[in-house]
Formats: sequence, structure tokens, C-alpha cells
Amino acid sequence: MSDRSRFTPDEALAYHHEPKPGKFDITPSKPMTTQRDLSLAYSPGVAVPVEAIAERPETAYDYTNKGNMVAVVSNGSAILGLGNLGALASKPVMEGKAVLFKRFADVNAVDITLDSQDAEEIIAAVRIMGPSFGGINLEDIKAPECFIIESRLKDEMDIPVFHDDQHGTAVICAAGLINALHLTGKTLKDCRIVLNGAGAAGIACIELLKAMGAKHDNCIVCDTKGVIHTGREAGMNQWKSAHAVETELRSLEDAMKGADVFIGVSVRGAVTSEMLASMAPDPVIFAMANPDPEITPEEAHEVREDAIVATGRSDYPNQVNNVLGFPYLFRGALDINARAINDAMKIACAEALAALAREDVPDEVALAYGRKLNFGRDYIIPTPFDPRLIHRIPPAVARAGMDTGVARKPIVDMARYEHDLLARMDPTASILQALNTRARAAQARMIFAEGDDIRVLRAAVAYQRSGLGRALVVGRHNDVRDKLESTGLGEAVEELKIVNAANTPHLSQYKDFLYARLQRQGYDRQDIHRLAARDRHVFAALMLAHGHGDGLVTGATRKAAQAMDLINHVFDARARHGAAGVTALLHRGRIILVADTLVHEWPDEHQLADIATKAAGVARHLGLTPRAAFVSFSTFGHPDSERAAKMRHAPRVLDGRGVDFEYEGDMSVDVALNMKTMANYPFSRLTAPANILVVPARHSASISIKLMQEMAGATVIGPILTGVTKPIQVCSTSSTVNDILNMAVMAACDVGRR
Repeated sequence: MSDRSRFTPDEALAYHHEPKPGKFDITPSKPMTTQRDLSLAYSPGVAVPVEAIAERPETAYDYTNKGNMVAVVSNGSAILGLGNLGALASKPVMEGKAVLFKRFADVNAVDITLDSQDAEEIIAAVRIMGPSFGGINLEDIKAPECFIIESRLKDEMDIPVFHDDQHGTAVICAAGLINALHLTGKTLKDCRIVLNGAGAAGIACIELLKAMGAKHDNCIVCDTKGVIHTGREAGMNQWKSAHAVETELRSLEDAMKGADVFIGVSVRGAVTSEMLASMAPDPVIFAMANPDPEITPEEAHEVREDAIVATGRSDYPNQVNNVLGFPYLFRGALDINARAINDAMKIACAEALAALAREDVPDEVALAYGRKLNFGRDYIIPTPFDPRLIHRIPPAVARAGMDTGVARKPIVDMARYEHDLLARMDPTASILQALNTRARAAQARMIFAEGDDIRVLRAAVAYQRSGLGRALVVGRHNDVRDKLESTGLGEAVEELKIVNAANTPHLSQYKDFLYARLQRQGYDRQDIHRLAARDRHVFAALMLAHGHGDGLVTGATRKAAQAMDLINHVFDARARHGAAGVTALLHRGRIILVADTLVHEWPDEHQLADIATKAAGVARHLGLTPRAAFVSFSTFGHPDSERAAKMRHAPRVLDGRGVDFEYEGDMSVDVALNMKTMANYPFSRLTAPANILVVPARHSASISIKLMQEMAGATVIGPILTGVTKPIQVCSTSSTVNDILNMAVMAACDVGRR
């Protein structure tokens, strides 16, 4: 784990406990409102699909969630790097795995933790649960039991059984190796490969590479006792014996001489500089020990500049991350109702990942990671948040499954399937991740104005411990310390930089600046001193104006209008200055921007056009293609109303400006957001549902946002202040810790800055 991302045990426990224990809920996918709904969902209506399935078992995929349901199964005998802590202790990990399935490939998954260390009992339990699931993901089961359990279940079940600790690592490693060899001009069949670590993942890696064409005699497998060679008896089992070779080599050091590829699934420091120096030209290193690799990229490149290095860590290039594999393998397998995930499907997954990395990387990926990514020695594996994964990898897996005869339900229209996969993608999670990645790259000094509020303090601690940048808290040291101690974060007071009028050397400079701005507005020197020295919001804004911080988050303890009045003492952030507020609504996989939610009380058509342009800029900052709708109770002039006229005139203003985004109006919200309804107006200029709603007035924006938040449970980010010369974000008084942190991330990414 990178040192730049830290958390305390209390924070980890709070994450799993609040706002409700665990990491996911189960929600119905059918209406459950009326008596008729309940009669269809259960008795007597449920009897009809029961009889249909009894007559034709394959229809279970049509009438139940079996076709999109995976069991994540563990007995807790090898939990991460923690060892055998038992089934119950493994539950947080398995819940986490389940939500990764959902997040990355829209696969429903539930955790099944089995309280047994007996392989036969686990095999029996999983086998008899088979009818409920479309696939089985085995996780954190120690070797050699994991080999036995997976092998038997594959033979005895007619759904995919996949041990991700083995095959997930193998698939991503294979994808990276394909590209590394592409860059070095070598071929797999001619490479000398050394594997260190003959556990579950290591054995799976070497087996997959052999299935792809690596020669048995060119693959040297090592464990803690040295090279696995024919005739060796110590520490052997049937899985190791399958990879024994006739050789005089006896140690890892011996094996590394002249090797083209090293694959490590072992321990930190297993590879020395001398070993690396002895390898063939253009050596390829997969140092995947967790949490610290067998040799770091820095250490490797000190010895061999020609080395291509991959690790399991996110803070180095070429991360071998299983989340690139298992969600999409299962997505493709489930969508053909597969009987298994076979080698051909795993190889197809690896080849598709490799091909994706060689393509031009979309701008939104570069935006997310804060740098342009190009295929080369530091980019041989796609990033986990590449939006193309969902519609590129599952089709390759599905084709391989169909070609090898494991598909019950072959896909007829592959182009339609790829389009449907795109629709499964939840853009909101990708956008938030992209913003966090950009913020982490920016390392902004973030000013948190309200150090007297525990929510703000917790957000400041999270900002710093997440590696996003330096947190500057405006407050009194003792007060901050006491509040943090009350929530078990007492040690964090030394990590934060606490700033106030008493300890800053810049107070005189701040007061002179403020007096120059306000002296003709009725403020004398005493007034200025009170503002600069005693009001946290003004003091924080002065810090930002003078470059003593890079962004500002405020408003958690003051109503937005009050916070804006105080900010305007220091910055020009009124409607006449071109400022506007944009709020992001995230709900059920959609993101909608609503504007103006902060500055303009009753904008005219020209101001509405300005607001749309500002909102389009925010949309682009978020990685969205802006499509703005000027919404009203009327649609294209009907019913006619004087109050709706400005919404009809605003698009004409934009016509004259020649802006480079789609816009339309006036229109009701249902027309703006629903393509079927919009189809009644074929002349509409919007090519897809609007993602920006420009509303007639601030009060209508406020009502809409709060209604969605309270009634629909939408996530609200904002209002995002745009059109100001420095990044300032104004929270609401009801903001949670996570809301405040999100606003800090927005400020760090300069979202909305003029």
C-alpha cells in the first residue's frame, strides 16, 4: 500500500459500520407496492414460473436471478495476508469482493462463508447450493485444499467455478506478459521463465502460460526449498510435481541467470540486484508479492534500465490488479449461461486486455489519472477504471466460451450485446474515482474553513490520509485536538496544519488587502480587523487569495447565502461577476447537473445562457459530454406563459454565441431526461438525454435537489461554485463527512474554476 494513503483502525471500522453495518443491501427489482404485486411475487403467482422451471430447468435463467448471481465462497483459511482466521472473519473481505463484482461488471454477488476446514464438507456445501447461482467464485482458501475443492467442483457442477486467487492473478499476469514480449520482440515459446512461489497463484500463472505456448522445459518453478526439479522429494505435492523439470539448477539465483521473465508470487526482497543483473537483455519482471514486491521498480531500474517491471501495487506503473479480470470473466460467462470458465476463456480475457492496452487511451482515462497514458514499458496493462473494459472484455470471453462449447445460450447479435454492456456501465462511480485520482495527482493544499465542526475535521483527516494533499484547518489547536479526541482521532491533530489569526505571520497583509477592497463599502479598519481575525470564512478566503492554500471548502456551519456573502468580501463571486452554482445529482447510475443552485435568484435569458455554459464546463471537468436542457413546466412553448418565455429565449442566445455543446429548450424534465418521451419531438437538437438541467430560478433548483435527496436518496455533490478565479466550494449545512470530502476533491481538481 502506498504511504500516501493511510487510515486508522477506527476509521476502517467506522467505514464498515456507518451508516449501516456491512457493504451492500439487497433491493427488489420488481414492483412491491400493491396486493397484486405481492401476489405475483409470491403466492399464488410464483407457482407459474415454478412449474415452468420444473418442466424445463434451463428457464431458471429466464425467470430468476440465477443468470446474474455469483456466490463468493470462502472458509477464511487464507484471508489476504492474515492467515487462517476462520469463516466469520472472512466475511468483510467476501462482502468487498461482492461489491467489486457489482461495481465493475454489474454482476450480483453474495458472500457465502463456510465454517469448515474440511475440503469434502466445503465441496458438498457448495455443490448443493449450485441451483441458486450462475457461478461460484472461490476466495481465500489455502493450498492445497483450494486445488482439490476447485477441481472437484468443476467436475461435479454445471456452472463456472473459479478460484480468483489462482486464475485472476494468472490472467492479468498473462495479459501484461503478452505486451511486454511484444515490446521486446520475444516470443512466449522461446522465453525462459522463472516462477518464484509455488502456491495457488504461482501454479495457476505457470499453467496458463504453458496453455498459451510456453514450453515446459523453459519454465523453472522455485519455492522456499529451491528449484522444483525431477527427483526432488522435499516439500513436494502433485501440483508442484507437474512442473518439475530435468535440470542441474538448484536455487533461484541459479535459475535467474539468462532468464527472460521472472514471475514472483512470493515475498519481499526475494530478488536481489545480482539476480536481476544476470538476466537476459530486456528482462520482464512481475514482482507481485503483497504488500511489498520481490524487487521494487526503482531497485530494478538502478540495475537494469532495460527492465519492464510490473507489481501488485497501485502506486507503481503496470499494476497487476485482479479486478481487471474476474468481473469481466464472469460477466461474459454468465451472459452465455456458461457451464464453465475454461482456459480458452481465460486466454481470451488476457488477449483482450493486452489488445486494449495497445490502443489509444481515451481522454477520460488520461483525465482520471492526471497524465496521458500510452502503450509502452510503463503501460502494458490497462487501468482498472478504463470505461472500455465492460464492453471489450466480456464479448471476448463469451466468444471463446461459445467456440469451445460451454455456452448454453450463445449470443446471436454480438454488436447488440456490446451495446447492452455499455448500458450497464455506472458512470457515477467512474466519475468519482476519476476525480479522486486527479485530486491525488494535484496534491492541493486544501483549506477547511470550519475547524470548529467535527464533520469538517473528519473530512480534513480523510483528505490528508487518503493521500489527496495537505489539509489546512482554520481553528484553535486545543479545540481541534479535543474534538478529534472525542471521535478517536486524537493522533491526527499532529498531521493537520492548524491555522488561525493568532499563529499566521500574514494577518497584516490580509487586513491591508481586505481594507483596499472594502473601504468604500462602509468598512473601517476596526471592521476589517474583526472580519480578518475573527471570522473563519473570511480568514480562509484571504488565505486562498494570497496563495497560502490551493482550494477552499466552507459552508458546513453557515447557510449558503451567508457563506457566499462572506466569500464576496474577498472574491468577486456574484451573479454580475459571472459566478454560478452547479449541483451534481447521482442516482441509479445517472448523473445530472442542475444549475443555478447558488448565485442567481431569477436569471434572465442571457444569464441562463451563461449558466448553461458554466455548467457545460463543469460537465467536461467531470468527463461528461454536455447536453443542456432549459427546463420549465412548458415544452416548446406549450402551454404558453410569460414566466416560461425566458427558458424558450435562452437557447436563441446560445445560437448567437456559437457554443460547442448540445442544448435545447424550453422543455419539461420528463422530455429532457426520457428519450422515449423526447421522440415525440423529432426536431429536438439533443441526441441523448440531457445531463444538464438549467432551471428558471434558484428556488426551483433548491426544491428539486432537496426533493431528490430526501425522497429518492440521490447523492448530492454541490453546489459547485463556478466562475471564480480560485477553487472555492460551498457545502450545505446538512453535509455529511463524505459530502465535505467530495467537495474538497472538487476544489482540488479545479472543477468550476474560471
